[in-house]
Amino acid sequence: MSELFRLLRYARPYAVPLLGSVVLMAVAGVSHALIALLIKPIFDRVLDPSTAEGPVRLLTVLGHDITLQHFVPSAIHNVWTAVAFGILIVFLTKGASEYAGNYLVNRVGYSAITDLRQQIFDGVLQQDAQFFETTSTGQLMSSIMNDIEKIQVAISHMLADWLRQTFSALGLLYVVMQTDWKLAVVSLTLLPFVLIPTARIGKRIRRTTRAAQDNAASLNQILQETLSGHVVVKTFQAEAHEGARFRAAAESLKSTSLRYVALQALASPIIEFFGALTIVALLTYARNQIKVGAMTAGEFTSFVVALLMLYEPVKRLTGIHNIFQQALGASQRVFEYLDREPSVKTLPGAVAAARLRESIQFEKVSFHYPNSPDGFALREVNLEIRAGEVVALVGPSGSGKSTMAHLLPRFYDVNEGRITLDGRDLREITLASLRSQIATVSQDTFLFNESVESNIRYGRREATPEEVREAARNALADEFIQALPEGYATLIGERGAKLSGGQRQRLAIARALLKNAPLLILDEATSHLDTESERLVQRALSNLMEGRTVFVIAHRLSTIRRADKIVVVEGGRIREVGTHEELISGGGIYRRLHELQYLEGDSE
Repeated sequence: MSELFRLLRYARPYAVPLLGSVVLMAVAGVSHALIALLIKPIFDRVLDPSTAEGPVRLLTVLGHDITLQHFVPSAIHNVWTAVAFGILIVFLTKGASEYAGNYLVNRVGYSAITDLRQQIFDGVLQQDAQFFETTSTGQLMSSIMNDIEKIQVAISHMLADWLRQTFSALGLLYVVMQTDWKLAVVSLTLLPFVLIPTARIGKRIRRTTRAAQDNAASLNQILQETLSGHVVVKTFQAEAHEGARFRAAAESLKSTSLRYVALQALASPIIEFFGALTIVALLTYARNQIKVGAMTAGEFTSFVVALLMLYEPVKRLTGIHNIFQQALGASQRVFEYLDREPSVKTLPGAVAAARLRESIQFEKVSFHYPNSPDGFALREVNLEIRAGEVVALVGPSGSGKSTMAHLLPRFYDVNEGRITLDGRDLREITLASLRSQIATVSQDTFLFNESVESNIRYGRREATPEEVREAARNALADEFIQALPEGYATLIGERGAKLSGGQRQRLAIARALLKNAPLLILDEATSHLDTESERLVQRALSNLMEGRTVFVIAHRLSTIRRADKIVVVEGGRIREVGTHEELISGGGIYRRLHELQYLEGDSE
């Protein structure tokens, strides 16, 4: 029930239209019950000419008789005319109330679910790097789209039906109790035999729904990976393998979906069977009552019709209960994401940092990734990066270079020691102000399927068109952008698929230029480029690096010769620090790496 109440809390901002829908559905429910009441005068008065005059009693409320003439104009005295008028009024009222109530409750439902979807999306964006490493993209997409779709069906469509059927059931229950309460009590004794098994079915439906949603997430993950990696799939002729993976996941989803269908379908035959038992018993009883004159044919017909009509909303309500159970099963994963506290966040008392003026320092920093607590990526790292310096990190793969770069914007927090910005621990600085001072250009440039201009202004949305073009010119990108079909308005495809590697890198550099952050991280920004593209990108990088503090990670040592400080990292520790000339003359690890690269260059 806690999940249900939590879902319903999202409807709180829309209390007024929700209350309106409740009132309208109550009117629709009463109108539905009046249909059963109109059966009695049709059989006892309209079809019997000898009783065609006089008031037509419908029911008694608090000791007062309510007649049909209360609802029709006083000029109408003929029973058939009054009944006909009453039928039209009832159906018109019922239809109008259902229409308006259904619209209002769906408006509330869609609004509440839109808020929930936005909240989970915003919450996921605030999560730390560990969350994205341990949670697949397919699972996230499935939760934000498929799981919430299940909830939306329950909150929007099913809530409207639940209100409609609940008020109809209450109205019809009053009708059967008012007609013959003893007979009604006997007839309704079978309800527990219907409700108990359907409630147990609902619990199983919730578990089945969670399994189905997990299978849908797996299917989504395979789809996302295969489509994104279609080049690898084709290159290694793995179409059959991926097809088999997709088929297996689809079969699992089909199996759990069919289990849900089987469970969902059980409620209806259970209700119909017990309803049939009730009708058979009632018909046997009614024959004797009508014979002795204790009940008229019209009264019995009205009672039976009301009882049959009552079983329909009961049947619908059990189905709605199962739909809600399905939504609650889907909501479990959604709320897990919402309730997860990111390990990296702005701490209480954190202050906004001023623009970097003096230095960034690693002070005895040790760090291990959350999933490998025994394998330290960094140990006892001490390093000072002074404002305006170009500091290059070199070393073999897995030595910890990229880890140091990830710690600067606090994608992770250090396990021991601290990193300071102008003497203040990064954990004492708000995340927003810290990351506003950092721009990154990496080897795996990520661009969005938007226009060129939108991608460049990504870090500074308020930039003017002229500022965007100035950044592109300094990144040596303006020329090729102007040659695109729609210039700066050209859509560049998923991850910039319509551009070459060098063009993507220059757009990333333009994006960093426009942000104008004082600290720049270059993570092997030219490692995947051909010679000509690398030359253009290096020129663009020179423009970008001017007047900034630069943290360079490079495999190609030729690109960092002019760095103010070269830091050699190996095994998570800093082994050497110095200029290019100092390290070459020192005869250590850097010199060995330098000689190896030149030997490889000669062999090519």
